[in-house]
Order: sequence, then C-alpha cells, then structure tokens
Amino acid sequence: MDIGARILRAQEDSLTCSWRGSFAEYLDIVRRCPEVADLSHRRIHRMLRAAGGMGGLCKDVLFGLEEPLRELEEYFAAAAQRFELRKRILLLLGPVGGGKSTVVDALKRGLEAFSRSDEGALYGIVGCPMHEEPLHLVPTALRRELQDELGVEIEGEPCPVCAHRLRREFAGDPSRMPVERVVLSEQARVGIGTFAPSDPKSQDISELSGSMDLSTIGQFGVESDPRAFRFDGELNVASRGLMEFVELLKCDERFLYTLLTLAQEGRFKTGRYAMLYVDEAVIGHTNEAEYRAFVQNPRNEALRDRIVAVRVPYNVRISDELHVYERLIHAAAPRGTHFAPHALEAAAMFAVATRLEDTQRPNLGRMQKLLLYDGQDVPGVGEQDRLELRAESLSEGMRGVSPRFVVNQLGRAIASDGACLSVLDALRALRGGLRLHPAIASQDVDAYQNILHEVWEELARRVEREVYPLFISSFQDRLDALWRSYLDAVEDYHAALRLARSVSPERERMMRDIEEEIGIGESQKRSFREEIGLRAASNDADDDQTPDHPALRVALERHLFAELQAFVRRTLQDPRPSPPDQERVELVKTRLITGGGYCPHCAEELVRAMGGPVPFLAV
Repeated sequence: MDIGARILRAQEDSLTCSWRGSFAEYLDIVRRCPEVADLSHRRIHRMLRAAGGMGGLCKDVLFGLEEPLRELEEYFAAAAQRFELRKRILLLLGPVGGGKSTVVDALKRGLEAFSRSDEGALYGIVGCPMHEEPLHLVPTALRRELQDELGVEIEGEPCPVCAHRLRREFAGDPSRMPVERVVLSEQARVGIGTFAPSDPKSQDISELSGSMDLSTIGQFGVESDPRAFRFDGELNVASRGLMEFVELLKCDERFLYTLLTLAQEGRFKTGRYAMLYVDEAVIGHTNEAEYRAFVQNPRNEALRDRIVAVRVPYNVRISDELHVYERLIHAAAPRGTHFAPHALEAAAMFAVATRLEDTQRPNLGRMQKLLLYDGQDVPGVGEQDRLELRAESLSEGMRGVSPRFVVNQLGRAIASDGACLSVLDALRALRGGLRLHPAIASQDVDAYQNILHEVWEELARRVEREVYPLFISSFQDRLDALWRSYLDAVEDYHAALRLARSVSPERERMMRDIEEEIGIGESQKRSFREEIGLRAASNDADDDQTPDHPALRVALERHLFAELQAFVRRTLQDPRPSPPDQERVELVKTRLITGGGYCPHCAEELVRAMGGPVPFLAV
C-alpha cells in the first residue's frame, strides 16, 4: 500500500468518528448504549479492560513494574464503581527515569485510541469549550426519572458558556442543543491536559483555569459574561478525560490549592463564576525526596489526605532491565552494530545491583541476591528466602543508577566504535561515566566501582564455561569422570556413616573442594550429599550421565576450571606460544565466532581477557 492510500484510509477512519445530531438523537444513543455517558474513571477502566489491563497497555514499553501496574488497575477499578477513591489524586512516586511519565503517557495514548473506537465512543455539546456531557442540560428536577430510564448517572452542571447559550440561543430548551461525537486528543487539547511547573514568578494560575479575554470586555460589558472568558486552562481542556501534573509537588502552593476542591468535589473556582464542574482523572508524578518534604510539612495536611500514592521503583530483576536496554539501544544503534553475548546483561546487572540493599544474611552477598531476585538458582537459598528478602527491603529500587545513565553511556560507547559493543566495552563505559554524572553522589562512586568488579567476576565465571571447554577437546569426558569420582565418594561417605567410621581424607577433601565452590558449608554437607545420593539412586540412566542437579554441575565445572585455569592462562599469556598452542587459540576464536555469537573483535578481546584479573580497568 502506497503512502497516498494510507493517508486516504486514515482520513476515512477519522470520518467514521464524526457524528453530529440533536439532543433527542443523543438520548436514543444513550438508551442503546448507556456506556457513552460514563464518567472519566469508568471510561478509563473500560479502556484498560479492552487493552488487557495495564500490562497489556504497557506491553513492550515498560518491564518489571507488575506491582505498580496492578495497583493502578485496582485504583481505576474502585474509582469506576464510584467509590470515594475516585475523589483522590493519583500520585506516581519514584526515582528519575523509573517509568512514571511512560505510565501516564501509555494511559493517554490508550484513552485517545479508545475514544476512536465504537466501544469507547463519547459525545459532547457542540461548541462547549469543555466538551461536556450533554446530559448536564437535563434540569435537576427531571434527572432522577431520566437516570432510572436510561440506566446512567448524571453528575454535574452545564459550564457557563453552555448555560448562557441554552438561555439565549435555545430559550432554555435542551432538545435543540446540538451534540457531536468527541475524540480525545492531547495534541488537539481535547480531554487530555498536561501541566508542568515553571518559574513561580511568571507562571499564572490561568494556565490551569483559563483567563479573561480583555479584548471582549467592551463588547459584552461585564467580566462575568462567559463570552468574555477563555475556558482554555488545562483543567478545562482535560474535562471528560485525564489531567497530568508533571512533577506535581514542585508546583507553587497556589496551584496546589486548586486541587483541594478538584479532588474532593470535582469542581474548581475560576473567574467570576460559580464553581466549575469537571469530570477528569487527575494523575501527578514526583520523586521520593519531594514527597517526603511534602508529607512532613503540616501545611499540606488537607491535600495529603486527598492523595493516593503508588510507588514506581526501578527494576530489581536483571531480565526486566535487560528488556529495557534491548528496546532502547537496539532501536537507536546504527544498522549492523554487533552486541556481544553478555554485553547488555553486564549493564543490566550493574544497574540492578546499585539498587539493592546489603543483607545481613550469611553467604548471601549482593551478587547472590541479584541472581536470586532474577529467578536463578542460588545454593542454599530458596523461594521463601527470596520473598522474605523482598519484604525486608521495601525501599529497594528507589535509588541507584537510572536506565537513562546506562543508556547514555552505552550510546557513547557505540558511537565511538559502532562496530561492536563487548562486555568490557560496556563496563568501561559505565565506569567512565560514574564521576561525571551529576546525579551520582561522590560517596557512591567507589561503591559502584566495586559493583563493576563484582559484575565482571560473575560474568567471568560464565564466560569460563563458554571458553575453557573449547581449549580442552575432552572436556565433557573429564567432567563425567569428575562426576563419577564425586558420586563414588558420596557412596563411600554414606557407607562410612552406616558403619560408624570415617571416609578417607583424600575423598573428603575432594568432596569439600567441590562443595565449597557453591557455598555448601560444613554444617550443610550431610544434607547436600543425601540429596545427591537420592537423586543418583532414583535416576534410571547409567552412572556415566552428568548430574541433573544444577548447583552440583556448576560446582563440578568450577572445580575442573580451577585445574584448567593455569593451563589456559599460560597458553594465552605466553608472548611466543608454540605453534600448537597458537593454533588452539585460533581454533577457540573461530568456534566463538561460528557458534557462540561473537564477532572477530569481541572474540579476540574475550580470549585476551581470560588471561587478566580485571581487564576492564585498562582503558
């Protein structure tokens, strides 16, 4: 389909959303479909259900925010039922770059699209600056009867403009007032408003509530004539939809005062008119420091009681953070840029680790906690421990480095050498930006550098599992032999227990060397060996099969790697390797390129890195 045809189709789609008729025709629409007269919170709730919830609305945009998104769904579900929760300001609370604005933007875009669908159709009075609900024209004395007939709730009064037109143009007869379909649009300033604080000395309250049109005062005679007032403030614009307050608690106090009656009564004062009714969901966002200062100020007690806060923290799962970088980095990187295995994962591990709190539990460092939260196996720690740790550390994710910092640094690394981003490139880029970023406190820089060391050490162990076996053609045979030796030692250990004697010191030392690789302490060895023995006894396969216990397999590989490490490093560090050794190194590089996802640049760097302890420090 060419561009002209696409434009024509878009125009045809917009025409399907165009409808204009009489008030009586609108009543017929309401009889057939009462949902068209829904209040804003209920309409947003229906939009969320149509989109598959907040998760469906934010799919491929936000990752790892299941809990905040669930709280938002619960808020709109309760508000849709007309509970008091709809009379509260929804405040998203979290660190910079955590996704607060993205959540609100997703709601805006979802609401716009929903209003263009048949299911989300809504209607307003023609010419109304607040595109208000036509049922507002129904006199109060008749509302109860009409509500029962139509199955709707009629809430609110006509705005000053519509009330004036009803009296002057239509002689008080609402049936003559024209009605049109309304399509919400932030760009067109229909049903979606946005307010951002600026200089308190120059910013005027009229940005929220509208202003007097001084050029018409002489024409209409008095300031209270609605034709002499511009009802174009953000609160007016947002009627029937959603109002966003960017950095809400940075607003001047006089702007916050407007929210007192807006939240509780759905009304606000403007010009020389009675309180104006508006139907809109109010959502603000701010950071934790601003919120703490706001809560501690006793002058804010009234507004504080009208706020529902939802915490939107950073990700604390590596896989979720990795999705963020894949979406942002891959989309912006030049075509053909190669991302080495573990490169973005290294950045995700570092970012998440800075957001975690230290734990007092023995044998559970920051890296172990990091892996545990990501659903990976950590020896000696189970699912219940993970839940307890999360409950103990409620503030995790509210500080640390932001995704913006990481994306900025990775972007610079790619821009300087767009051919490939390796693990070491990523770590160097992150390290280089720590002291330059104004949002990272100087006391945190050293701690974050230590985290970079820990991330490399963790990834180096994983890389060993990829590289070392390539140097040894019989690696699997040696692993199987080590497994059989360990299993024989475990059987001897159980036999010795039954006979009340000790196992040989050599076998005990071999078992402990392996078990210590995965943190199995002296007090835990008996239960661990019993588990391995039971697994081996229940396994139908022969004894040649490598263990199906994940932690034990890691321990065996690490034990074998420790034996191989000296050989591999000697091979890699030799300035004049023998032809067979050089041939073996080149063969390893080739295997990494053809089957490991590496390019020549990152394969060469990775193989060299195996000969040094902390290579990313060498800039």
